[in-house]
Amino acid sequence: MKLPAGHISIAPAGARVRVTLKGEVIADTREALALKEGSYPVVYYIPRKDVKMGRLMRTAHSTHCPFKGDASYFSLQDGPENAVWSYEKPYDEMTMIKDYLAFYPNKVDAIETVA
Repeated sequence: MKLPAGHISIAPAGARVRVTLKGEVIADTREALALKEGSYPVVYYIPRKDVKMGRLMRTAHSTHCPFKGDASYFSLQDGPENAVWSYEKPYDEMTMIKDYLAFYPNKVDAIETVA
């Protein structure tokens, strides 16, 4: 599969990325990837090792992206459902985001970047 030129770019975020919910830090990393897709806002993908995985519960929800593949979802314990997604078997062109997680900004308190 060939991506449309300039449609998706992935690069190191170049900043510390922290995700909080109800005052608790759920994720904190200096190794986030910044994914830019078309005109959408940047999405930060965070390595699983830097996420409190014990706070996530896998759900049966899934979606398909024609450019990245099939996404699996997680809910936050004592928090919103399907707040986190991951491409566990992304298309070859997107292998950089395998084993990374992304959070919906409207389902957590904050996704902050600190230089």
